[in-house]
Amino acid sequence: MELAYYADYAVRLVNSEEPERGTDALTSLEAARELFGASTHLASRAVEADVARLRAVRVRLRGVFEAADEGDEVRSVDLLNALMLEFPVSPQISGHENLDDATGRPDWHMHLADHAASAGAAYSAVACMGLAFQLTTLGVDRLGICEAAPCRNAYVDTSTNRSRRYCSDRCATRANVAAYRARKRLENERSALSGRTQEAAQDASEATPVSER
Repeated sequence: MELAYYADYAVRLVNSEEPERGTDALTSLEAARELFGASTHLASRAVEADVARLRAVRVRLRGVFEAADEGDEVRSVDLLNALMLEFPVSPQISGHENLDDATGRPDWHMHLADHAASAGAAYSAVACMGLAFQLTTLGVDRLGICEAAPCRNAYVDTSTNRSRRYCSDRCATRANVAAYRARKRLENERSALSGRTQEAAQDASEATPVSER
């Protein structure tokens, strides 16, 4: 499994809460297990205390994304470094159980081994390491917060032209529609104002005596 994959752990955790909408999906043990993925060994290890652990890490990870989105690269990196010190990982080479179809040789790849004391700590460790890998590979400016109000979800921009501004196609479409309607509303207001101005000028001209023209 590539290290970049683990960055999605951080995105999923941060986006389990939508502060602007006042919603929080991470409120129970079952919700935590869904966050891990029902088929993973982490889900089976999760206990009630992991809910609070993950919620606390979630706040700090959102801070990483928000600092990056605001252009404060140093603060974003410092926040992420602090998390990685608290939740370290043990990288290992894995793949002996997976053989390449073409060569029959092991499909060697980097894997973040799980030696954490709790499921919440293990999740936090791989989430932070994956995010750090993307940050150092792509750049701090690739971490963003969705511009489609009131969404404010986090995302990692992996586009080739660094153009991503929204967390999903749905938010992008909604924002584009809202921008189009705003432009049309402004155009209509300007047109109406121009029409009223012309009418006022005409009325004034008609009200002026011929001798004064």
